[in-house]
Amino acid sequence: MSAEDLDDQYEAFQSIADRATPDKAVQQLRLLRVPEDIIKKIRERHEAEVIKIREMREPNVVYSSGRLTWYTGPREGDRFWPSLERTLRSGPRPWSDQAIGALDDSSTKVVGLLDHPERETFRSIGLVLGYVQSGKTANFTAVMAKAADRGYRLFIVLSGIHNGLRRQTQARLARELVQANPARWHEVTTVDEDFHPKGNAAAYFTAQNQHSLLVVKKNAKVLQKLNRWLASAKDYLRDCPTLVIDDEADQATVGGKVINPLLADLLKVFTKVGYVGYTATPFANLLIDPATEDDFYPRDFVVSLPAPKGYQGPEVLFGRDPLDGEDPGDVPGGEDMIREIPDDDIEKVRPINKAAAADFVPEMAGSLRSAVLYFWLATAARRERGTGIPHSTMLIHTTLQTGIHEDFRVPLDDLRREAIHALQNDNHDFYTELEEQWVDETARVAAADFGETPVPFEAVLRHLPIVIDESRVVVDNYRSQDRLDYESGPVVAIAVGGNTLSRGLTLEGLVTSYFVRASSAYDTLLQMGRWFGHRAGYADLPRIWMTAELAGWFRHLAVVEAEIRKDIDRYLTEDKNPLTFAVRIRTHPKMLVTAPARMKAAVTAHAAYGGDLVESRYFPTDPDAVDWLARNEEAAVGLITAAKQHGRAQEVRTAERQLWRDVSYRDVLRFIDSYQFHERSEEARPDLLKCYIEKRVQNGALRTWDVAVIGNSNADANKWKLPDGTQFGMNGRSRINKVEDPIADIKTLSAPRDTAINLQVPHDVDVTRRSAVDDLRKKQRPDVGLLLIYPIDPESASKRNNRRSPLHAPFDVVVGAAFVFPTPPSADDSRVEHKYVSADLSGVYWEEEDPEILQLDDEDEVA
Repeated sequence: MSAEDLDDQYEAFQSIADRATPDKAVQQLRLLRVPEDIIKKIRERHEAEVIKIREMREPNVVYSSGRLTWYTGPREGDRFWPSLERTLRSGPRPWSDQAIGALDDSSTKVVGLLDHPERETFRSIGLVLGYVQSGKTANFTAVMAKAADRGYRLFIVLSGIHNGLRRQTQARLARELVQANPARWHEVTTVDEDFHPKGNAAAYFTAQNQHSLLVVKKNAKVLQKLNRWLASAKDYLRDCPTLVIDDEADQATVGGKVINPLLADLLKVFTKVGYVGYTATPFANLLIDPATEDDFYPRDFVVSLPAPKGYQGPEVLFGRDPLDGEDPGDVPGGEDMIREIPDDDIEKVRPINKAAAADFVPEMAGSLRSAVLYFWLATAARRERGTGIPHSTMLIHTTLQTGIHEDFRVPLDDLRREAIHALQNDNHDFYTELEEQWVDETARVAAADFGETPVPFEAVLRHLPIVIDESRVVVDNYRSQDRLDYESGPVVAIAVGGNTLSRGLTLEGLVTSYFVRASSAYDTLLQMGRWFGHRAGYADLPRIWMTAELAGWFRHLAVVEAEIRKDIDRYLTEDKNPLTFAVRIRTHPKMLVTAPARMKAAVTAHAAYGGDLVESRYFPTDPDAVDWLARNEEAAVGLITAAKQHGRAQEVRTAERQLWRDVSYRDVLRFIDSYQFHERSEEARPDLLKCYIEKRVQNGALRTWDVAVIGNSNADANKWKLPDGTQFGMNGRSRINKVEDPIADIKTLSAPRDTAINLQVPHDVDVTRRSAVDDLRKKQRPDVGLLLIYPIDPESASKRNNRRSPLHAPFDVVVGAAFVFPTPPSADDSRVEHKYVSADLSGVYWEEEDPEILQLDDEDEVA
């Protein structure tokens, strides 16, 4: 048989497989008396395409054992995916070939994990993990298009709990799926109307070539009506392959007494149904008890979408700490885009407690004024560039109190009138204020670093009067009449609101955020980050005003996000499935992972330091830090004294470095008791470090340690003098944050070469590579720990990089410490528990989602 004939036979096989399953297609070929050798070649070709999909590098997937991949990608004759692709390429913001290719690959992998629509019965539960504002909607739109091409007929999209997100999602699906093939789609819901019973339900599900689309809120009354309507057509739904997409799948679906059982009842209506949850904050979903059959634990598959090119997420904006095994120098340190809101300003923009909320009236705090002025300046700069989307938005999120949202109009409108009057009258002081702010901001974040063109103040000034004149305050909450409308032309909006602006809803052209509302849960806080996403044409311009504490929390969440994805990647290589792995979620002393009702099935996870480098990164530098720094010097002197007494000196190549071998682990434990790591150094928790070392000692390792002082050999280095007269040159470690910040972040303390000080290094080994040093340690010192002490110059002015700032600490020396742990032979020999903890929140004013919103009728929430 020729290759062309084989292609024809394979095309016939695919056509049959679309209407049946691959196995049934093979049976049909045998009935048609196709020779067995040809069937073998067809099956091998199909299996090769399946393997290609499964082994696609991204996105990473963990799936249940025995789950078959049947979908091998788009092919000739498809209708809905090609239409969607054309729409994306020709839209107001045309997609590139690279972006289309990435969407095609990721959606193909998800569709391949669904069940074949011609199976007699099926029920699958999966989860797709994306990033906040990163294109999850585009992915599930593509999944729906491809599923429709293969025979899925009913599509139900659960779109959050607010009308704003539901309308936005309905409009987008109508534009990208329905309008290109209007005769093939029936919209049961519309942009203006959530679900209401539509006559005879059975009439919607009998036509084989018709597809039905419903976009509904996760609202009790809406879901009750939907469930009754679908139940009335249950007999007709037996042969109707259905795909349920749960957008914001962690919200209301998990652990809720109202929505959760209604969604479980929804799935029970169907005999052929796939449920796929989409979320950027999967903490609640991954803590569901998998033994509960009717719940939504992703027992069939978990997909981790990669961050799109150019995406600005938590680690880009806030930086993060290294994960296990990462080189600190390779970890993002965060961009200088965060502006601190002083404590004195907070009480001007948010009530201090619930009792004060009734009479609270917001004021124009100094930080809020700076944020609004910067928003206008940045919008004017975008006009000068003429790139990116035409809309420009500022977000103000300080409280859930809807009445207070409305009260923000007065100070914001007053500032707008003041600015217009000042520009019209050439007010010199106002011009100076604007110019100084613009010059400072553009110096702190260089446009060229993001591939953008710098905009001088004179060019900004040309556009500024029009920008301020067009600027409008939009109060958007579930009780307001205002809504952000990006469909009627370019928008310059200062959006004031609460949860309607913090879940799923896209704020087009978001430039500036002013954010002081705290939340006690990871998922709630991370979802509030509307500033994450793509900023084409203005990647250098976003700024976020928030408290220093909130910025620290977002930095922690960047670590949590990275660890979850790393766990999924690890389980992928270990051949695990969703029922044999559990993603670990790092805890925080002041936050819950998710709401307590969603953590009932959570258990304590474990962590270990084997093979890790744990080092000082943060140091207090405010005037009150003298005692803190002095105690650390005292701890270091005590350790060095003990090392001299109990260890044996080892000659090293430079006098500015000293090494003592075989120091007792008890001396190291005493050092841990007296040395203070800053609380931001989450890996360096004294209780966990001590517990880990003690457990390794019980197993015969880490009984002895090598202790070294790493000094600076430069002749002009300032000296650290010990009580016995020994001197070491102090190292320079400038900070990556501003000198005004009371907590200095030096990012990296040690170099890979330093960690090789207790090893014999062959000439052909590159000690600048941490992995090479780790390999040497496994061979030479597999059971011996290494503790490095760094005397740091308290001034540490930056000589090489003017984007760093002096350390400027208020003491004679800053002492850094780095623990280097050898990798144990077994991963289980010394695990230590990370316990779930929560702070005493009785004195803190937390604001969380009002559960009443889940009970509202569609008419109760303003349309």
